[in-house]
Amino acid sequence: MVREGEAAKALRYRTGAGYTARMKIDALVVGAGPAGLVAAEELGRAGARVLVAERMPSPARKFLMAGKSGLNLTKDEDPALIAAAYGAGAGPVPRIVGAFGPAEIRAWAEGLGQPLFTGSTGRVFPVAMKASPLLRAWLTRLDGFGVQLRTRWHWTGDGFDTPEGPVRVDARATVLAMGGASWRRLGSDGAWAVHLAATGLPVALFQPANAGLSVAWSNHMSPLFGAPVKNVALLTGDVEARGEFVIARTGLEGGGIYAVSRAVREGAPLALDLKPDLTEAEIRARLARAKGSLGNRLRKLGLDPAQRALLMEFARPLPDDLAPLIKRLPVPHEGLRPLDEAISTAGGLMWDALDVDLMLKDRPGTFACGEMLDWEAPTGGYLLTACLATGRHAGQAAARFLGL
Repeated sequence: MVREGEAAKALRYRTGAGYTARMKIDALVVGAGPAGLVAAEELGRAGARVLVAERMPSPARKFLMAGKSGLNLTKDEDPALIAAAYGAGAGPVPRIVGAFGPAEIRAWAEGLGQPLFTGSTGRVFPVAMKASPLLRAWLTRLDGFGVQLRTRWHWTGDGFDTPEGPVRVDARATVLAMGGASWRRLGSDGAWAVHLAATGLPVALFQPANAGLSVAWSNHMSPLFGAPVKNVALLTGDVEARGEFVIARTGLEGGGIYAVSRAVREGAPLALDLKPDLTEAEIRARLARAKGSLGNRLRKLGLDPAQRALLMEFARPLPDDLAPLIKRLPVPHEGLRPLDEAISTAGGLMWDALDVDLMLKDRPGTFACGEMLDWEAPTGGYLLTACLATGRHAGQAAARFLGL
C-alpha cells in the first residue's frame, strides 16, 4: 500500500499554531479496520484516489487479534437465520448483508488466495486459521488500486493530528469507519461519538455486547477458575440457548454467556439448566435412587465438578428437593463486564441520521459503516459479516456519489 509519494504530499501553509498540512483527495476513509478497508477497496476499484487514515501504528489490529484464535469470517447458514441474528433495531443491516453475505464473502476471500473451510456449526474459517495472510493479500490488492495509507493519524472531527503535525484533508467523499468502543488498546475507543454528537448527530450510548458477566465469587470458587462449563442450557425469560462458558476470576465468560448478554443487559434474569436433557421428574427419580452423600448423588446424576460448584455457590442452603434448582438455577450477578472488555458494542450512530446509502443526511458525501452504526450481533461470524457488508455498501455508494 502506498505510504508516501508526490501525490500524497501536502501543501503547507503557516498558521498561528505552526505549520499545517492540507491534502486534496477524491475519497477519504477514516479507520483501517475491515469495514474501512473494504470501503477503500470498492472506491479504489472504481478508480478513485483514496486515502485511508488510521489512528493506530498499523491497520486492522482488532481483525488480527480476532484471528489469533481462528478467524471466523462468516457463517454458512440459511439467509433468514442470518438476517434474524441481527435482531430488532438493526436498520438496513439484514438487507445489506443479504446483498453481500456468506457466499460473497467466501468468494472475496478466495479471490485473495485464501482457501476456506466450514466447521460443523457452519462457521467459515481460512485454512490458515489466521488473519495475517488474508490481510497481507488484501493490502497488496489495495496497493494495486493506488490506495494510500497513513497511520498514527488521529481524527479530531475536522482534521487529523499526525506525527508530522495537524493535517486537513479536502475529500470529495468521506467514509467513516472508526469502529465501536471496545478493545480500546486495539484502536476502537469510540471517541468519535463525542465529536459527532457535538454537531447534533444522534448517537446512541455505547453498551457492552457479547460480554461476560461479573460475579462476586466466594473463596470456595477459586480452585475452579478457568474451568469450562459444558452441557448446560442458559435461560433468559422464555429463551433457551445452549453453549459453553468458563468460570473466570471476574465471573462467567465465553460463547454461551455472550449469546445471552443482550437479554441480560436489557434486564432479563439469567438461570442455568444443569441437566437440559432430563425432565424435573427424571432428575428427582435419579437422585432418589442414588446412594451416599449429596456430592456422590450429584455425581451419579452426571453433574461434573464445575456444575456442582455452581449449584453450591448459587443455591446454598440447598433445599430437600433439588430437582427444580437443577432445572433452573438462578445466577446472581453484578451485570455485564466493562465496555472495554466486551467483544463488541451496542450503540453508535443512529439510523435516523443516515439514508439508504449509509450517507449522513445532513452531510452529503459523508458515509458511515461497520461498528460505528447502531447495531449488534452475536459472535459466530455475524459481526465480521456485517462489518464487511456495510463497508462495501458505503464504499460503493461513495463511488457513485463521485460519479464513478
